[in-house]
Amino acid sequence: MFHLFWVCVIGLVVGALAKAVMPGTVRGGCLITVLLGIAGSVVGSYLGQVLGFYVVGQPAGFLMSIAGAVIILAVFRAIKN
Repeated sequence: MFHLFWVCVIGLVVGALAKAVMPGTVRGGCLITVLLGIAGSVVGSYLGQVLGFYVVGQPAGFLMSIAGAVIILAVFRAIKN
């Protein structure tokens, strides 16, 4: 149960940093930011495995999580516009 709390906290931090890195405004509240950060960690894990940074089953690091969240934001903006 406590693990889920930390996942949400780290997701909030990663999502907020990804929103700060991407230029322009990104709509969405706290829940969207947490979900963005968690999804960014998943994308970062898979991207890190493809690039050889992580082995299968190893979670993404903080910087790769931010990179994954920025990729999600970029794809979302491309689809939206």
